[in-house]
Amino acid sequence: MKINFPITLTAADSRKRTISGTIVTWGERGNTSAGATVFEKGSIDFSKPVKLLLEHDRTRPIGKLMDITADDAGIEATFKIAGTIAGDDSLLEAAEGLRDGFSVGVMVDDWKNKDGVMSITAAKLIEVSLVTDPAIDSARVADVAATETPTENSEATAEDTTTQEDKVSDITSEAPIATEAVEAAKSEPVVVVAAQSVAYTKPRSPITNKATYLEHSVRAALGNEDSRQYVMAADTTSNNAGLIPTPQSTEIINGVSNADRGLIDALSRGTLPASGMTFEIPKITTAPTVGVEAEGATIDTTDQASSFVQVDVKKFAGGQTFSVELLDRSSPAFFDELVRQMEFAYAKATDSYVATTLGNSCALAAVAEDNTAADLLAYVSAAAATIYSGSLGFARNLIVNSTQWGNIMGYNDGGRPIYNASQPQNAGGAVSPVSLRGNVAGLDLYVSRSLDAFTTGDQSMIVVNPDAFTWYESPRLQLRSDITATGQVSVAYYGYGALAVKIAGGAVWFNKN
Repeated sequence: MKINFPITLTAADSRKRTISGTIVTWGERGNTSAGATVFEKGSIDFSKPVKLLLEHDRTRPIGKLMDITADDAGIEATFKIAGTIAGDDSLLEAAEGLRDGFSVGVMVDDWKNKDGVMSITAAKLIEVSLVTDPAIDSARVADVAATETPTENSEATAEDTTTQEDKVSDITSEAPIATEAVEAAKSEPVVVVAAQSVAYTKPRSPITNKATYLEHSVRAALGNEDSRQYVMAADTTSNNAGLIPTPQSTEIINGVSNADRGLIDALSRGTLPASGMTFEIPKITTAPTVGVEAEGATIDTTDQASSFVQVDVKKFAGGQTFSVELLDRSSPAFFDELVRQMEFAYAKATDSYVATTLGNSCALAAVAEDNTAADLLAYVSAAAATIYSGSLGFARNLIVNSTQWGNIMGYNDGGRPIYNASQPQNAGGAVSPVSLRGNVAGLDLYVSRSLDAFTTGDQSMIVVNPDAFTWYESPRLQLRSDITATGQVSVAYYGYGALAVKIAGGAVWFNKN
């Protein structure tokens, strides 16, 4: 899974053409493309060099990594900015505070869910971007040099001065520039050029046919800023109908999959053993007893006995086969999106497996109840007592399908929402239509799409003691192979997981919808 985490850069030096700053702060919460996220100390592998991009666009590189170090606070990095128009603009934008943020793109290998916050423990750095809106607004660019080259001797010759004034005069004749900008131009030629470049908003396009459009599209992909503007200027077919193809956005719409695993999140988690497709957990089956004995009587003894719970390890895998042409000649975002979609499929498969295994192990069932707020409380109360009796542990979590989630938000007392609470007097809990987490009658609420696969009647809700069930999981892995005979590429995405049903009496189904 790839995520982007923005943070503010701290320094830009246009003389050395470098930009420096903190790209990651350990333990500090920020908003990423995956939601609220925290990087744990030492969680990012930055052993491979990366490029500095503009707004996470892999077709717009503006620099490359020169130096990177990590300490107890986070990761500091310095980037060398390319001598392109885009590079010049980036230095100026950083100096003016217009585009002064860093955002890292990482491939997440391992993470934990801590109260709805994604806590990353292992990831690989794949790129860093200069962005407009950082997550932390307090830190800004600390130092920007005014010129691109070292300052010359202040005593310029008359010929040099005249030539510079002539240049300024020529620029002024094409586009009016403020007096302050003209004075600055005499000693700061880079600033004058930047001022002139914003005197127009759309360049005259040399694109007149298919050949010139293709030519400038290729040049733009190779980093030529002028060609990129020409292609952007030819963004409609009004001037050259039939010659300019309809542009496509880099945005990807996905309404069929995500990485939610509500049922797994509601259970306890464990570390999967490094080897074997099965493992065993010792379990006490008979406990020793203590009783009241008469003086001198023989002590009645009950020996402790134990057995082993055998846990099966399952492999969850998916694959894709596509042409090498698709990989080589398509958008660079193709492979990143493919891996992201395979991670979504992995999340759905593992959560569904746990739902089925957990459901089959729940031999106990609460008394059938109707779909009302009063009967929900009756179900929770009966289930909590049953779970304590069956597992000697407390029910702490309530897992529901999407239909029951909607029902709970609709429960009301004289029109006043009971669980969709906004006032202190609604002490029954808090459930939000924009969050899959909440609290109902003292239980932590989890919404799982995996329960939607069951019937709409029974098994639409489950109260659980999370300590009675443990999910063990390995990191996700990738395999890639090239098929020489057909010129295709095969990619497999897989991992291993196991659900240990430690105490079957630790969960109780709801009987009606």
